[in-house]
Amino acid sequence: MNSVLINAILSTSPNYELLFDSLCWPADAWPEMERVEALTAFIEGLEQIVVQSETNLLTTAKRQCILEKKTSIIWTHCLPLLSRISAETDDVRYRESTAAVCRLVAICVRLCDPAVAGRAALTVLPSLQLSNEDQPNVERLGVETTCWHLLSQTLGPVSASGGWFRTDLSTETACPERGHCTCSKGNDEEILFKWTAESSKMLRQFWEDYVLVMETLEENQVHVVRPVLNRIDSLIQTTANEGQDLFHPSWLLCVYQRMFHSENKTLMRAGVCHLLELKILQQPAFASAFSQFVVGPFMEVLSETSLFCKAGGQHVGDCPELASKLQIFLKNFFSSLPTEDRGRVLLQMIQQLGSKHWCAVPLLFISQALSTLASSPLLAIEGLTALREVLRCTMITHQVLLRGAAQCFLLKSALCLIDVSTVTLDDIFTFLGNFRADESLCRGTALWNEVCVWLSSNDGNFKMKPSGQEGASSSKKTIKAHVQGKIHEFLSVPVCTGQTQSLPDPKEADKLAMSILLLSDIERSQAGSKIGDELQFLLSPLVDTLSRVGSNLYMPLKKSDKSFQLVLRLLQLRETSKVDEVTAALERLIFQCGDSMQEFIMRRLCGEMMELCDVQRAELYLSVFKQLSMHRSTIQQACFPKLIKYSLSILQEPPQQFPSVASQVAKAVAMASLAMVCHLMEQQTIGPDTFSLLKQLNEHFYKPMPSLWQSHSPLGRFNERLLKPHTACSLSNEGGQGPLLQDWGRTAAHFMRDQWICLNFLIKTLMLRDSEVPRNTETAVAALSCCVDALALLPSDLVLPVLTFMETVLPQLVQENEALCVEAVSRTWELVHGLSNNAHDFWPALKGFISVAFHQTLLLLTDSQAPVLTATVKQIATEIIELSESKNGVFSVLLQHCCQTWLPDSEQSSNQADGIFSSVFSHINIMAEGCVYGPVFRRDQRLVQDVQAYVEQLGAVCATNTVVASDNRDEQLPRMCTLAFLSRLDASNSLHQRLVEQLVVILLEKDKNMSKSSRISSNSLQHRVKNRVWQTLLMMLPKFKEEFVASILSSIFEAGFCSNQASVKYLIEWTVILILIRYPQQIDNFWACFNMHHEGTKTGICTLLAVLVHFGVIIPTLNNPDMHLAKALDITLQWCFHHNFSVRLYALLALKRIWSLVEVQGEKTVHDLKGLSTAVKACLHQTEALKNTGNANKNWTRIQEHFFFGAFHPIRDYSIETIFYTFPSLSGLADDEWIAPWKLEKLSCFFQMPPLRNSSPDLSQLQPGDWIQQDKSEEDKEERWAEVQKKITPWCLDIQGQDPDLQLVLQQRAARLGKQHGALLVVASLIDKPTNLGGLCRTCEIFGASALVLDNLRHINDKHFQSLSVSSELWLPLLEVKPLELADFLQMKKSEGYCIVGAEQTSNSQSLQDYRFPEKTLLLLGNEREGIPANLLQLLDVCVEIPQQGVIRSLNVHVSAALLIWEYTRQRLVSTSSQDKSKHG
Repeated sequence: MNSVLINAILSTSPNYELLFDSLCWPADAWPEMERVEALTAFIEGLEQIVVQSETNLLTTAKRQCILEKKTSIIWTHCLPLLSRISAETDDVRYRESTAAVCRLVAICVRLCDPAVAGRAALTVLPSLQLSNEDQPNVERLGVETTCWHLLSQTLGPVSASGGWFRTDLSTETACPERGHCTCSKGNDEEILFKWTAESSKMLRQFWEDYVLVMETLEENQVHVVRPVLNRIDSLIQTTANEGQDLFHPSWLLCVYQRMFHSENKTLMRAGVCHLLELKILQQPAFASAFSQFVVGPFMEVLSETSLFCKAGGQHVGDCPELASKLQIFLKNFFSSLPTEDRGRVLLQMIQQLGSKHWCAVPLLFISQALSTLASSPLLAIEGLTALREVLRCTMITHQVLLRGAAQCFLLKSALCLIDVSTVTLDDIFTFLGNFRADESLCRGTALWNEVCVWLSSNDGNFKMKPSGQEGASSSKKTIKAHVQGKIHEFLSVPVCTGQTQSLPDPKEADKLAMSILLLSDIERSQAGSKIGDELQFLLSPLVDTLSRVGSNLYMPLKKSDKSFQLVLRLLQLRETSKVDEVTAALERLIFQCGDSMQEFIMRRLCGEMMELCDVQRAELYLSVFKQLSMHRSTIQQACFPKLIKYSLSILQEPPQQFPSVASQVAKAVAMASLAMVCHLMEQQTIGPDTFSLLKQLNEHFYKPMPSLWQSHSPLGRFNERLLKPHTACSLSNEGGQGPLLQDWGRTAAHFMRDQWICLNFLIKTLMLRDSEVPRNTETAVAALSCCVDALALLPSDLVLPVLTFMETVLPQLVQENEALCVEAVSRTWELVHGLSNNAHDFWPALKGFISVAFHQTLLLLTDSQAPVLTATVKQIATEIIELSESKNGVFSVLLQHCCQTWLPDSEQSSNQADGIFSSVFSHINIMAEGCVYGPVFRRDQRLVQDVQAYVEQLGAVCATNTVVASDNRDEQLPRMCTLAFLSRLDASNSLHQRLVEQLVVILLEKDKNMSKSSRISSNSLQHRVKNRVWQTLLMMLPKFKEEFVASILSSIFEAGFCSNQASVKYLIEWTVILILIRYPQQIDNFWACFNMHHEGTKTGICTLLAVLVHFGVIIPTLNNPDMHLAKALDITLQWCFHHNFSVRLYALLALKRIWSLVEVQGEKTVHDLKGLSTAVKACLHQTEALKNTGNANKNWTRIQEHFFFGAFHPIRDYSIETIFYTFPSLSGLADDEWIAPWKLEKLSCFFQMPPLRNSSPDLSQLQPGDWIQQDKSEEDKEERWAEVQKKITPWCLDIQGQDPDLQLVLQQRAARLGKQHGALLVVASLIDKPTNLGGLCRTCEIFGASALVLDNLRHINDKHFQSLSVSSELWLPLLEVKPLELADFLQMKKSEGYCIVGAEQTSNSQSLQDYRFPEKTLLLLGNEREGIPANLLQLLDVCVEIPQQGVIRSLNVHVSAALLIWEYTRQRLVSTSSQDKSKHG
């Protein structure tokens, strides 16, 4: 409007100076936007007059006056205002003013002198930069980017030689992200922006693309961002071609930083992958410029675990795509860096890894990438320290396998990157001591051997430890000399002062033991080495000490303690799986001192342990004693009776009124000694003297305590408590013994735990060997009560012996004292369930509990025998299954125990085996759940499972796979155990047959219940459960009896008529085929199915026709095959003329196969068919004609090449491998549903019928075919199948062809109730959730929308739709427009005068509070996940967004629509109210 008025005024030749003065504003005032826009329009109009001044419209003086006025406006009005805007805090006025002023500047400088334009640019740029105190924000970035874009149009003629723009605030200029996107700096100021006249076109294109990319990256919806991502490549290519002189690399880093900070994880991942594939980083200059960004923001974003999920096309066990790219990236990046920068950048990267606690997955893959770098001495002692800090970070994760794998890769990284000349041997062995032997660095693994090779190759090159003496030798010390020196230093202790000495720190012994074993393996690998002699010389100080420790009473206690610590670690770290030269020599040297060590230990345990610190010392001695016991010849049997007698004498001493330290320590040591003896005697033959002493020990526990003794137990000395001793130090926190007394509770707990270890051994040993041992019920009840009390008293990690004792006692009391058994089981389950977040204690406790609660005796109980206990056990089984949904592996423990109980590996008598097996019927729900078990994990849980599978696939290459024992927590393990159990069932056993039949009935009922869902999406839990059901049924089919098959056949056919996913459909078809082969008398029931469900889904008919495609394997088993061939032809021909294209295609394929069978029978059979043969040939001729009909030809080719109709053979391919691995992989199931045959082989289960492996490899070599999409339900059909012919129904006609009278019916119906409809048309064709559509229908009807547009009117029959619509669909016009028809529909409505409004967040969206809806409005709503597609965004007149104050920036689509519809209604109501007031005013 301004431009029209200005042009009208200018056409009358007014006074231009007067207009200039009237439109300008005072320099110190803030102008109204209308004034700025009017001045802009005026100057733009003058531009044409000035240009045409040669036609004498203007005099030269007047033209010069206009140019001076323009220049004056720039300097006196625009630039001061821009400076004020840059510092203005009022965001609303700030945004409104900037665009107008920038446009005015751009118009003014067009005709000004080039020098003016250059000066203006130099003046504007500093005003746009952020100060150190300013906080960057998105609004400021948008404004400044606009200024840059407008000013760039004027910079071409600034200078013929090029204009440079510099700033010393290089990390904060023009873009907020630059604060995190620093580049390597030179000595001078950084050049951030350059403009040259020669490259103005290219520069303008670059900055336009840059602004477009940065603005688009504001969005979080991938479909909006994806179309402009290719512009990033053009920016990078331009930068690479022109070099850093023209485009500073930090501008590119801002793009990546914006993507890294996106709320959308997919966009974040796209940014990371893009950077990983950046080719320009292979240029040294760019690699150097990007180095600080890589070690900073890039490493920060890599901490996001979700980045390492599997990419499309990858399977379980594959290395994540991003991890593979990261390895390649780091190799190329560090090889491209200048040599002098590599070490510094690598150190910064490792320090970044150790700067915070990383999740297990990112840390694992970054460590792996570092381990693949080329071997180069880049890290000094600082790098070794940084790696040790990263190693500390790995210890916090609960995933033991991932933790161990990360340690392996970190150690490999150190071997490749450490500069040995900068670190000492002591530094190296200290570093190696941080790796856990039970997780990574274990002797005998490939990693251990790598360390040995590395040490050997660098022997003599390590840095010497600084010496304080002048003129110290500069020669390098060898590893052998270093270890020898350390042994002497370790065993050199000061003379004993007589004061109490605590146990030395065991870390020094750990480090020295590892050093000795590494040196031994290095020496062994050298040719001609005699390792026995080498070890004898090396360990001579230790052997000398051990040989004298028993007889030398004056040896310092610290020296003996250190020698025992070193012996213990040497014996623990040696590889026991196989005996090599080192192990044999080590054991020979240590065990030759066995008598001396045993004498010392017995002397110390029998009377010399009196101090608080002796409790820990006793643990050391007992641990060494256990290690010596592995070499039985070194243990004198006489020591057991002596130790038992002494320990019993200590324990039977009467209690003191004020217990002393010596008495309580002696009791703790005595009980620990008895527990150790019981543990060792379980593995050795017990002599008669020892056995009589065991009876005394048994009496000690069960005999009632004297009345003077205070007992907290209902039975003898069960749960006897160790009292805290009274000392002067116990009354204060001062003194050397204070900290030990603070840990007295732990000592007391160990004392009670050791009691239960002894009780376990006694109850097992004496009950087996002595029939005179009484089995008193009262005693058993009291013992079980003590078990319950002990569970409350002991820490969670010490309760396992109690559970083991309970496993023996509780089954004896299920009949006599059910209430106590229920209490014991319930209390124990509460304890175990509470440990679910404590991985270290949970699994042992769970296994112990299941052995108790699901003991064979308890499983055999019936409801009549022990109703409460039976119900409790069943309830716990249900809770275990529920817990397994969130904690993987829990159900496996239960199922493995039950399967082993019901079908044990050991042979039993027939009656005994059947009696135990009969208990399975009381807990058949466990077996039924095992058949279909497999929770759908959250994405983060699934990612961890996939990474663990990848680590396992590495095998021995990753040492943690050798060291860490498999915990069998694979989510497929319960199903595999169930399959193995079912495969062992004997069909001739009546109990086994009964179990099979009951399971089949339960599974068919599960399938029926799942089929009731209105919509089952691919790979959903319902889909997976149905697939598992039919896999199990198919596997058990050979165990079905004929009568049973006849009883379930109707249910199988009924399941085939449901709308099934492709994988389920194939399994049902295969099951029917095998039933007809094994039981051909059921063929008549099969023919009868074709007369049912004529109006049902196409899936059912296609299932039956698919069976006929394989009629060739069925016909040999049938009586009168000619009759059945004719029947098959007759039925198939009928379906060849069906209106559904897919049904016709299946029928034509079946017809072709059946007719080929007829032709094989001979001409007589063909002649007998008479008229049928003519019809068949006509149909087959039609099939041949399909070859020339485009899409039909593709579909005909696809269905014939599909695996189920091509390579698959129902009999030849009947195997476990096909059912559980090949079929799922070929039918679109997620790869976590595939059960590989090698997994079942690891269970050592034998499959005979069906066999485990497939006899033919043909099927396993195929790839999934496209025809799989044809088998999906209507809701899951992809767009590319939209052209497939569909049945035409009256309500599915094109929108333009609908009868207007039909559209008026609902309006007339509503008008009778006084309802009025507005002009708002709501389009919801992109929404696919019935719940959202039902709620939206209700909202539209309430607020009087003219109509609601859906993608399919069948939604109104959905129960979820109806539950939320509450009959509103009866009062609101509903239209159907498919998503593919939306573009045409929107164009048609535009032509009818509708304003197309989209509910979407874009860079140009208008706020709902500011937008005024036209009366004729069409509101387009986006999809729940993807929003409005890009092809429809361009058809919108306007996008409206809802103002939000939260963080997640996402509302439910129905909620968003309701807000927009209400705002439209509110504006109409306000307008109507205003009109009414004006009429009555």
